[in-house]
Amino acid sequence: MPLLGKPLLVYTVQAALASKKLTRTVLSTDDTAIAEIGMRSGVDVPFMRPAELAGDDVATIPVLQHAVGELEKAGERYDAVLTLQPTNPLRRAEDIDGAIELLESTGADSVISFVEVGEHHPARMKWIAPDGRVSDPAFAEAFEGQPRQQLQKLYLREGSIYLTRRAVLMENNSIKGNDCRAWIIPPERALNIDTPFDLLMTEQVLKSNGKPAAHA
Repeated sequence: MPLLGKPLLVYTVQAALASKKLTRTVLSTDDTAIAEIGMRSGVDVPFMRPAELAGDDVATIPVLQHAVGELEKAGERYDAVLTLQPTNPLRRAEDIDGAIELLESTGADSVISFVEVGEHHPARMKWIAPDGRVSDPAFAEAFEGQPRQQLQKLYLREGSIYLTRRAVLMENNSIKGNDCRAWIIPPERALNIDTPFDLLMTEQVLKSNGKPAAHA
């Protein structure tokens, strides 16, 4: 998918290559065209992902385990794995390096990026019955019209950063582990492209910045 004249993937590659703390960046794909884009952008494609790990319904963990397994077959060994989804093009190199520093300093199992839910706080959500009748769920606000400032802050997984220790991923079959720390992404950069509208919003953010977020 193009974003302001270049493939969406390239924004993530540029952020990764600008990082000071990543040892190596590899692209996992089953698509030769995507692999070519990755290699032209400067990322390694040391293996192709098998077809059984390339469908829309395939979970993330087996894909990551396959990538780590392929690298370890070649004699490489890493203590942690950072998953960089190309659908989060506003991620910056300082997000990557900051998350790695947080993992190192805390000894945590993982670091995952989050964004504050803001106006979409669950306490403001309602049940709507088939007949359109509205009712409060158990987690509703304490009283009708409760100010947002009085609600406890909640955060949503944002998608830019999934940093996991190798043992947690390979031995515990988990990205999160038992001790997960949060890397907070500001709302203006928390854009995960799943729909054409998301793509349009991201284009507008990049245009307003005047340059790709990966170089900011």
